[in-house]
Amino acid sequence: MTVCIQWTDHVKKDLYAVTALTKKQNITEAAGNACHCVMIMSDISALNFLIHLMYVTDALTETGAALKKRFYKAKEAEARYRKSLSESRTGFNLTENEREYIDGIVSPLLLKGQSIRHITINHEIMVSDRTLYKYINNSLFFARNIDMPRTIRMRPRKNKSKSLKVDKRVQEGRTYEDFLKFIEENPDSVVCEGDSVEGVKGGKVLLTLFFVQQNLQLAFLRNYNDSHSVTEIFERLYIELRPDIFGKIFDVLLLDNGSEFSNPQALEFDAQGNRRLRVFYCDPSSPYQKGGCENNHEMIRRIIPKGVDFSNYTQEDINLMMSHINSYSRAKLGNKSSYDIFAFQYGKKILKSLGIQKISPDEITLTPKLLGK
Repeated sequence: MTVCIQWTDHVKKDLYAVTALTKKQNITEAAGNACHCVMIMSDISALNFLIHLMYVTDALTETGAALKKRFYKAKEAEARYRKSLSESRTGFNLTENEREYIDGIVSPLLLKGQSIRHITINHEIMVSDRTLYKYINNSLFFARNIDMPRTIRMRPRKNKSKSLKVDKRVQEGRTYEDFLKFIEENPDSVVCEGDSVEGVKGGKVLLTLFFVQQNLQLAFLRNYNDSHSVTEIFERLYIELRPDIFGKIFDVLLLDNGSEFSNPQALEFDAQGNRRLRVFYCDPSSPYQKGGCENNHEMIRRIIPKGVDFSNYTQEDINLMMSHINSYSRAKLGNKSSYDIFAFQYGKKILKSLGIQKISPDEITLTPKLLGK
């Protein structure tokens, strides 16, 4: 039996009647007796509320359990679900609420094998098919492009896709000029520079984090070059290091204008809204503004040359590579290694948590032979 309800004061009172009647009779019959069955669906939230109420109370009746008051809080349920799915905006002119709304419609239907065209015909999404394809190909939704049946059968086109443009509004108050002003006012801030290193187009990538004062660099393997994967790494570090330790070594984060860094708020604040760091951006086409990070990439390329697919490596391989690089003695550090400087300031225990270990000078290898792949 389908019950469509007009959300009126009568219906609000009737919902309490439905709950009471389920103690004595079937919920569907109770709903039919207690509610005015008007075929109006203008208020979707009212209909959804009644449907959820029917499911909960009917399940209790069937199991023979005593009827207790149970409250379904949609916002809390959604928050718990979305906690495992970090925000994955990649610079499109799209608010997070709009992204979640479209994702809620498109992803479930894609997973059922429906095409984009079929979905847009039957739903008012207010974006074109081509735009939806861009959203999906750049991992803005829960469903991925491999969930579209024809994608895995069609060869990719030879023409190069246009690079994504980041929504410049995310950089308001986070420009390089703002960075310089902040450092001038807070000279003791710990600065970390972030960047990405590609293997092959469309393959796995590295997120590199370079601590300027200690010249130490970390690298994390990612399956996709999107904002979701970057946020996921910082969430993991925040939990593994604990907020107090995380706050000591990650104070200020300086990034470039790549689309993978287009969600600064997800990096700056934890799930409870507590600030954990500050994000700033370099000027466009100005890699020299985070030159330490860029220069250290040369060490990575000695071991993994350009054009080599990162899919052949594990995170353990990457940690081993960075351990050799960070154990390398440097003249500008007073003939000390980055490992030694960082360990002196923060301790070896943190480095161990980050996957970095000390390599003896004679064992250091900075050639592809290190990983042997």
